[in-house]
Amino acid sequence: MKKILLILAVILVSGVLSAQTDIANARTFGIGQTVTVHGVATNGAELGPIRYMQDGTAGIAGYGGPITGVNRGDSISVTGPLIEFAGLLEISTVTNVVNHGPAVNFPSPLQIPITSAGESIESELVEIQNVTFVETGNFSGNTTYTISDGSSTLDVRVNNGVNLVGAPIPSGPITITGLIGQYNSNYQIVPRDLNDIVTYVAPVYEINVLVEGTTVLHTDDYFIGNNSVINVTIENTGSSPLILTGHSFTGADAADFSSTISATSIAGLSSQSYTINYSPSGIGSHFASIEIGSNDSDENPYIINFEGVGTDNLASEPSANATALTFPLLEAYTLGGQYTAGTGAGKYLVLWKNGSAITGVPTDGTSYLRGDVVGDARVAYAGPGTSFTPRGVIANQDYHFAVYAYNGSGGFENYLTSSPAIGNITSLGEQIGTYYDGISTSSSSLPSDLYALINPHTQITYFMYKQTMMSEFEIRDTLNGQSYVTCVYSGEKKVFDDPFDWTATGYSREHTFAHSWMHSWPADNPESPEYTDQHNLYPTNLSGANSPRSNLPLGDIVGNIVFTFLEGNVGINIDGQMVYEPRDIHKGNAARSIFYMATAYNFELTGDFDSDKQDEQLLKDWHFADLPDDYEIARNEYIFDLQGNRNPFIDSVDFVCFINFDDNVHLPNGCPVGIEEKLENNFVVYPVPANDKVYIQVNGTTISGYTVLDMQGRVVVSEHQSQLQLLELNTSDFEAGHYIVEVETPYGKVQQKFIIE
Repeated sequence: MKKILLILAVILVSGVLSAQTDIANARTFGIGQTVTVHGVATNGAELGPIRYMQDGTAGIAGYGGPITGVNRGDSISVTGPLIEFAGLLEISTVTNVVNHGPAVNFPSPLQIPITSAGESIESELVEIQNVTFVETGNFSGNTTYTISDGSSTLDVRVNNGVNLVGAPIPSGPITITGLIGQYNSNYQIVPRDLNDIVTYVAPVYEINVLVEGTTVLHTDDYFIGNNSVINVTIENTGSSPLILTGHSFTGADAADFSSTISATSIAGLSSQSYTINYSPSGIGSHFASIEIGSNDSDENPYIINFEGVGTDNLASEPSANATALTFPLLEAYTLGGQYTAGTGAGKYLVLWKNGSAITGVPTDGTSYLRGDVVGDARVAYAGPGTSFTPRGVIANQDYHFAVYAYNGSGGFENYLTSSPAIGNITSLGEQIGTYYDGISTSSSSLPSDLYALINPHTQITYFMYKQTMMSEFEIRDTLNGQSYVTCVYSGEKKVFDDPFDWTATGYSREHTFAHSWMHSWPADNPESPEYTDQHNLYPTNLSGANSPRSNLPLGDIVGNIVFTFLEGNVGINIDGQMVYEPRDIHKGNAARSIFYMATAYNFELTGDFDSDKQDEQLLKDWHFADLPDDYEIARNEYIFDLQGNRNPFIDSVDFVCFINFDDNVHLPNGCPVGIEEKLENNFVVYPVPANDKVYIQVNGTTISGYTVLDMQGRVVVSEHQSQLQLLELNTSDFEAGHYIVEVETPYGKVQQKFIIE
């Protein structure tokens, strides 16, 4: 195996972009934060709009924008925000590229076994020897294949643009070169052309070193904790003897390490086992590097950097915490923090809390993962970076943070708990600005004016919803480094291991305004804007919520419930119609999504399908009963950044008063003025006091249901029935005393006390 550090021909130009860093450091930045890196492009247009690049520290992918003009071998400076697309860290969309021309030295592939394909070498150019394809036949484009070394396998992704498409799949052992990519939980190698897959020829000799059974690549780090004996295996994957010339330890604590590795010969395709012995001479972290000499000239000596802990079973405590905590990224839906590195610190634990200062303090010897609870706070980030982006930010919240420096891992952590970097920031609220200038609710053209305002907008493919709404907004942290997503209909919180995958979680993208209701149905091939509109799509449990809802109208169930999944139900509404009723805190959200779709695409709630398909008045009731909260405001702001348009019915709740969505025409009189006061003023209960009958009515509207409670809040009777002008309530069995009656109307609920003698 060989790993050659790159010497980049980087010419710095006056005015070149700021915040320059090496790629390894850039990979520690928070999602959403902007980085500038230099590197050599290791692919060109054959892989489409993505360019993998690497410097002497690591690799990273850049996607879209001006990077699409970069050729393989170009030395480039790239700027853009970080995202994680299906597990692959990317600079996307690239905002600026400075092309310095062909690099002096092109990266040599890092030779690895299949088992080393993982996060630590993501986006790097690698070479894997002596593997075979599981499949036969010819290569197809945009298809994933599998290679095997006899015991382990790895995905091979063949993209449409490479000249492998149509070529026969080799039947014998091959050597494959390509970029290490990731899709969901699977790592993959991405070849660039026919030259990247060649017949395997065994090397003369080749060293590979395993520590405790796992390959540790040349110059990589290995944390041994307090283990006194570490098992090492040296393999020769070549055909001729590998000659070992011995070993030596270097570094500050070299005297604490020894090894049984000695001068010897290891036959071709053979291995030899050894040990490394560690005996710390004091407390804190201990560092040393082993150098193993051999006749493998490109890795002579083979170097592994070890870190152990001392006699106190803790790493060294940092001498100073991080400072200067700032928040360069701030929106209604996200924020990003950064800080100045502490002294003698290798890692940082970022805690966060909503509403007040953090008092929780981490405990030495404890490993924390993102989402874990520490006192009154949770972990937003743990790692070597000096920036972070917490997940789950919503609008108008006062978030507090504390940053603790630490060293160590695996239960040997040592935190500096005095004087952490602290700070707080309030997430933004609605950023409406002048968006609705010129829009008037008194204008007869209000529906068409709103239509023109929110169209045209950027169309984002349905496929991208996982990246946009899920990875960047909906997914939240929970314990043990896991994540969860909430089914908006049922309230289920589905826990999973990152990265998110639709099939593995059993989730789907639900069209609130049902796909089959759309004029263009089926609108998914090719995709129409109404099919992919992010304002209309929400995550739901597929079998528990999406499928049961199907294309049923939304409604309040008053009759038989035929299906239940947590807080979502299918049943019969007041008109005897089968409906789906989501949980209460999503009813207003769903109503506003439907109002948006009706306005954005000239969809009527009647006319193009059965006149009773969706009850407009019910949606307006839901809208006012469940007004936009900070989650929905944040979501609207995020989609505004994605699509370039807003949902007017979130920004101004009164717009719904002036539109008849059954046929999308203007309602000049709007909603009843002071609806709650009007209901109360027209609510009549008589006689008072009463004996065996009470008569109830709300002048000017109908009663669709009622509930009677005693003064302890216990339900005495509750019924939902057809629209009634007058409710006659039999109270002959009621005990004497005071009661409360709450009635439901098309305009909301109203309640009043009455007395039974």
